[in-house]
Amino acid sequence: MALTVIWHNPRCSKSRETLALLEARRAIFDVREYLTDPPDDADLRQAAAKLGLGVAGMMRRGEKLWRELGLSVHDPDERLIAAMAAHPILVERPIVFANDRAAIGRPPEAVLDIL
Repeated sequence: MALTVIWHNPRCSKSRETLALLEARRAIFDVREYLTDPPDDADLRQAAAKLGLGVAGMMRRGEKLWRELGLSVHDPDERLIAAMAAHPILVERPIVFANDRAAIGRPPEAVLDIL
């Protein structure tokens, strides 16, 4: 059985709900608190590829920091990845990785398709 990983923010209700869903399913998983253990450029590129949403699609565009940094969905992927690597708060949460795929847990049930 492939290991499941959740990029988790314990302060986020959707992230907590997704974690609870994994626990209820008795999934074997690791928790990565991505704000204290931030993903690097390679992690972020791999996540974007597995999500299939494009780099901007895995970002919290409503964050104040998004505006402060002057980011745009039209920016090159390299700029967006660098912004997420430097400021992991910009990464949408939670992201669950399982079976060589990924899904954002918004709503939490969205991750069920990859388990």
